[in-house]
Amino acid sequence: MDELRFAALGGECELFAVDAEPGRLREAETWIHRMHDRLTRFDAASELSRLNAAAGRWEPVSAELEALLRRALAAWEESGGLVHVAVRPALVAAGYGGDFDLGPTPIAAPPGPLPPLPALLEVRLGAARLATGAGVDLGGIAKGWLADRLVERLGPNSLANLAGDLYARGPGTTGEGWPVGFGGTTVLLRDLGAATSGVTKRRWGAGLHHLIDPRTGRPAAGDLSEVSVLARSGADAEVYAKAALLLGAAAAPAWLAPRSLGWELVPAERAAGTRSVTRS
Repeated sequence: MDELRFAALGGECELFAVDAEPGRLREAETWIHRMHDRLTRFDAASELSRLNAAAGRWEPVSAELEALLRRALAAWEESGGLVHVAVRPALVAAGYGGDFDLGPTPIAAPPGPLPPLPALLEVRLGAARLATGAGVDLGGIAKGWLADRLVERLGPNSLANLAGDLYARGPGTTGEGWPVGFGGTTVLLRDLGAATSGVTKRRWGAGLHHLIDPRTGRPAAGDLSEVSVLARSGADAEVYAKAALLLGAAAAPAWLAPRSLGWELVPAERAAGTRSVTRS
C-alpha cells in the first residue's frame, strides 16, 4: 500500500492506495494544492474570489467550480436551506474575513437571515452569476466533493481524507474495508464517505466561530458541538453533518435516518461528561 500525508485545505490530508500506479499519489497531492488555490476565498486571484468580485454579472467558471456550485444548490435544496454556501458576507461580519491563522478581522453587524440560495446564485454551462452583494464560501462541501473526485484518480482501492472529509473506495488492504476512526471507535468503510462538522476548532471572540446559521446570519448557537456522519459520498456526508448540527439534538436523528448510514452527535456539554448519541 502507498500512503502520503500533507497539509492542505486547512488541515492534514491523507491519501492511501493499493496497487496505485507509480507517482499517482504525488499527482493527487499536486491536484489538491491546485484546487485549493482556485477555490479559496482568501486569495483575491483565485477563481472563487473572481466570481465573488463579479457579483451582479455572469462570470466564466471552470468545469470543477461549475460542478461544485451545482452541488451546493442541490445541498441547499436537500437540507431545507440549512447548507448555504453564500455565507461570505456573514463570515466577514462575524470577523472571519481573512486567513484564520492571521487572527480575526473587524466585526460588523450581521446581515440577518440569508435569502434562499437560488435567489443569490445562478449557474449555467461554463458560467455563474451571484446577486449583487452576495459572496460564496465553499468550505466543507468542497472538501467532501474533492475527496470523492480524488479516489477516482487514485484507483479502485483507495482512500482520500481531506482534513476530516473522506471517501473510502474498495476493500482496503484486508478485503474487509478501510479502517476509519468514527465516534470513538473504528469502522470499516467500503465505497462510503464520512465527514465531521463542528464549532469547536475555529473560534474567536465571545462565542464566534465559522459555522453560520443561514436562518439568522450569525454563528450557530445550537445544542450540538460536533456531528459526524457516514454517507454514500464524501460530499453527502459533509452536507448531512452540517444540516444535522444546525437542526440540533432533538431533530437531527429523524432527519438523518433516511439519509445517513451512521452518525454521532456530540452535545455542546460533552466536556462535562455527557455521552454522545450514535446510530449505525
